[in-house]
Amino acid sequence: MLHVLLTLARIAHGVLASNVSSPSVLDPPSTFVSGAWSLVQQGTSGVSGMQLIIVTETTALIFDKVEHNPLTTEDGEPAWTAELNLNTHVVRPLHALSNTWCATGGFLGNGTFLSTGGNPIVITGEDGLQALRFFTPCQDGTCDIWENSSLVHTTSPRWYPGSVRLEDGSVLIFGGATANGWMNNPTANNPSYEFYPPKNINGFNGLKIPSPFLATTLNANLFPIVMELPDGTLFVAANQRAMIFNWRTNAETQLPDIPNGVRVSYPLAGSAVMLPLTPENHYTPEVMICGGSTIDDTADPSTLSSQIPASAQCSRLVLTAEGIAAGWKIETMPQPRVMPDMVLLPDGRVVIVNGARTGLGSYGNVPDAVGPASNADHPAFTPVVYDPTGPAERRFSSQDIPASAIPRLYHSTATLTPNGSILLAGSNPNTDITIGTKYQTEYRLEFYSPAYMSKPRPSYKGLPATVNYKSKFTLSVQLPLDTAEVTVALMDLGFATHSVHVDQRFVKLVSKLSADKKTLMVTGPPTARVYPPGPAFLYVVTAAGVPSFGHKTIIGTGASPPVDQGAIDNSTSAFATYEGPPT
Repeated sequence: MLHVLLTLARIAHGVLASNVSSPSVLDPPSTFVSGAWSLVQQGTSGVSGMQLIIVTETTALIFDKVEHNPLTTEDGEPAWTAELNLNTHVVRPLHALSNTWCATGGFLGNGTFLSTGGNPIVITGEDGLQALRFFTPCQDGTCDIWENSSLVHTTSPRWYPGSVRLEDGSVLIFGGATANGWMNNPTANNPSYEFYPPKNINGFNGLKIPSPFLATTLNANLFPIVMELPDGTLFVAANQRAMIFNWRTNAETQLPDIPNGVRVSYPLAGSAVMLPLTPENHYTPEVMICGGSTIDDTADPSTLSSQIPASAQCSRLVLTAEGIAAGWKIETMPQPRVMPDMVLLPDGRVVIVNGARTGLGSYGNVPDAVGPASNADHPAFTPVVYDPTGPAERRFSSQDIPASAIPRLYHSTATLTPNGSILLAGSNPNTDITIGTKYQTEYRLEFYSPAYMSKPRPSYKGLPATVNYKSKFTLSVQLPLDTAEVTVALMDLGFATHSVHVDQRFVKLVSKLSADKKTLMVTGPPTARVYPPGPAFLYVVTAAGVPSFGHKTIIGTGASPPVDQGAIDNSTSAFATYEGPPT
């Protein structure tokens, strides 16, 4: 529950360096579980899966745009938001008032989910461009979305914004557009950022703050990639550019451009992860961005094509002085992808799923759109697993991974689930709902089970409801025979939309297994910058890479983010104060 007083008026084809060769796709390293993956289709989403986030050990939220979905509310109206039960695959309609089309999302430090921005109405409801929507998970199946735009909204319209949870449990909302469109442009660009709850900072007391970076990354700078780094600064990437952003001082430090002219943000979207942060690597951040396109973001759409090859490039950058000086390191995926999803696994690897081998995001813009409106073609049906610690020639593998038969193109999503499987949802490159076309609106849910799920798995009990920084707690563990050692992976599973996985994170915790291998002493994250306060799923992982079920906890104290009433009052004096969304 958000217990705060708020008064708001708010928020290419793989182009390679000439000296880089494509690594071979060989067997996965023996340090990970070998064997076949499985793929099952289980259940339907009710609303197309444009946005996806795990909120409890058994439930996920799925958000779509306002359209004629088969799931309906009790009034018989089409739903565009739903709660999915991961065990029964039953979906329950939720009641967003505004259009969630191309909103961002993530948790606040107290565990309340915040959905930000969106689009004007299409069928019914309120204008979503300045929307702030709240969802506090509950156990009895009655929780719902709360929003009231007359009381709470962003300072300006934000369609396709980025966001990130900060070390104090608040959210920074970054960029977006002020109106409907395809590519961003100077008329619609919103080159600014703001906070929820609002802050008195950098001379802008509760108001939006200009961002030069967003003014210079047009036109393909929507859904920018934003990550909190272990020193409290932010990594930001959009179009072909990247920077380190100190939000406390409003200072932008430019990084080397994404190599080879590859653009990585909507509608030329690649996907990105921060590789696992561990005590062994001293929590040194390294980012990896894969896919995207070399399409000219200033080109007339009539000159573009659904058949233009996407990029197969993956770019890694260590965010230290030495790493930045060394520049981006380039690798090549087995096949190009635009609009991929990159999902961290509890064994430390990365799965790349979804997307297309040609074209670009959005729909109905290119003259040769496919089935009937997709700007992209040639779906990438087979996932690729990437081992960031393996030898360069053996990092990518699709061995023993079955291909999906479902195209997952524009408005597709994927996420790790608490049990260790990967959930795939969505695909809707159409204005509304189409069934029976080549790339129809997709409601079928799929679950990939990595090979580790077929092995004897560890289990544990005793995870506290909250885990504070540097605090110690003891888990009672049951381990498979011959388990010599285990590690602990603390994970934020992220909010997935448009190839962006907001707040996705992997932090290895310090742990010590007892001599009898029945108890595990674990130490919480070292700082709120290494893991910002908020929900987390904790996996106990064997040395062979077999994870337990990921139980949920709250990192920090579970408190609401700090509130500055002066910043709230300066945001607007026209709205009455209120005490957050109701219980």
